[in-house]
Amino acid sequence: MKIIGISHDLYISSAVLIQDGEIIAAAPEERFTRAKRTRYFPQNAIQFCLDKADCRIEDIDYFSTSWNPGVYFKSFNPLFSGRRRFKGEYLYAIPDYLLQFFKHRHAEYIEQNIQLFNTQCRIYFIQHHHAHIGNAYFLSPFDNAAILIADEQGEFSSVTYASGIDNDIKIFQSQSYPHSLGTFYSGFTDFLGFRPNSDEWKVMALSAWADTSDKYYDKVRKMVELLPEGRFELDLSYFNTYDPEQPEPNMYTEKFIKDFGAPRKRDEPLSEREYKLASAMQQVAEETAFHLLDWLYKKSKQKNLAVAGGFFMNSVLNGKILRNTPFEKIFISSCPDDSGSSIGSALYLYHEILRGKKRRPLTHNFFGPKFSNKEIEKTIKKFQLNHKFVGDIEKYTAQLLSEDKLVGWFQGRMEFGQRALGNRSILTTPKKKDMKDKVNRAVKYREAFRPFAPSILLEDTDDYFDIDEGVGAPFMEKVYRIKQSKRNLIPAVVHVDGSGRLQTVTKDTNPKFHKLLREFKKITGIPVLLNTSFNLSGEPIVCTPKDAIRTFFSCGLDVLVMGNYVIIK
Repeated sequence: MKIIGISHDLYISSAVLIQDGEIIAAAPEERFTRAKRTRYFPQNAIQFCLDKADCRIEDIDYFSTSWNPGVYFKSFNPLFSGRRRFKGEYLYAIPDYLLQFFKHRHAEYIEQNIQLFNTQCRIYFIQHHHAHIGNAYFLSPFDNAAILIADEQGEFSSVTYASGIDNDIKIFQSQSYPHSLGTFYSGFTDFLGFRPNSDEWKVMALSAWADTSDKYYDKVRKMVELLPEGRFELDLSYFNTYDPEQPEPNMYTEKFIKDFGAPRKRDEPLSEREYKLASAMQQVAEETAFHLLDWLYKKSKQKNLAVAGGFFMNSVLNGKILRNTPFEKIFISSCPDDSGSSIGSALYLYHEILRGKKRRPLTHNFFGPKFSNKEIEKTIKKFQLNHKFVGDIEKYTAQLLSEDKLVGWFQGRMEFGQRALGNRSILTTPKKKDMKDKVNRAVKYREAFRPFAPSILLEDTDDYFDIDEGVGAPFMEKVYRIKQSKRNLIPAVVHVDGSGRLQTVTKDTNPKFHKLLREFKKITGIPVLLNTSFNLSGEPIVCTPKDAIRTFFSCGLDVLVMGNYVIIK
């Protein structure tokens, strides 16, 4: 059974092809169009998936998408159903009229079957939070788990509380937009001078630069009321939420400005106020999340937890969940945000609706295009670049890294998700504190307050991080404290508060990157590399050798390693 899942017109369009529950290929559309965070229909990503699976569109059994227009049948709307503009709107009008005869109008999902000449196009429109459930639970290693979905908005919901046992999903309750953790975080992101629904992780990084001030914490805390049964309400007098009748230019109100002062402009330098306000907001967001999770634990009676939704891109929060809630194990995929809802919708369709039984826990996210040495060489020669072939590329590159070189590392299949995990990465030594500033200045062109991630051999993680035994972070999805005794050894990846958003690397999931780390350890005694995504500011992660070459010559990288080929400036 082949299913293509689609995320379209959300924050990052993407597509996936799964076969009998296994991911065959997946990619965000942005990697092909080179327009970061594009919301366009993922036609290039779909074609890549078809090519990778060596099949035609006619071979696909089902299509799924991660938004359900059927929820808008909730109440009859004669304005739209009775006054169609063109006959294609019968697809809305007829169901809307017919559902008047039914006692309950709630459409859990919509199935659209288009009969073509010699095949069918069968599309399932999956509720947005159900797609996130597919990403959280059906990618997890758990046979049973509590499930929490939190983002800004999915149709009408902002939070969904659920549990999974085998293939059966049970929804306990949902919380309605606009009382939303996403709205709360994005409102502050906007006020602090960053782009909402885009730069929230910048604010997360900013929050570490100050201790929480009682002056700001008390004010922020009053903006969120914690309610019984794991619910909460925002004081909406502080936030502008979407209203088509009265569109607002900002996500914050005049009352917000009255309490906290004038909003920071995009190009203004950061002040102590921004640091302290970000810190207070992050703390309140964490406390609210723990409140939700404590109730979910009591309701579900599960020890395992799976989470998804854009709110759980917050790696600082993610690293604190097990120590601040009763849960014993947690799973967060490489793509809990909207880009991963394509995968989630396909898996929800396969497991929950079509009752497919084969579970394929996510162990890596290398589902994108791959290029052979022959293809890489062809591209290099096309641009007439000086290059050389190296047999033991890991040992050779480790030596360059030990000499403080900035290396573009292009290997294997491209990652799916917003974080590079060793196949489309920029790497350098973590040993020198100024390497962080060097990467920022010469390559990434981004804010100096933002940290870079440490990638570490899983077997050495306990020596460097304050982390529970057996806990890993394969998708760079959690932040943990770096042990005091090790901070002077890897200062380039130590954030201002002594933490790091680590990636644990294993031989099974990425043998080439694992070997590179081992070779670097042999030379330096340190099993850690500074790892950041292979892209310039404002651009998506590189996809092809051509993308890598263009990026290499557009910034201050010293070396480009693609497959077994090396290009040095």
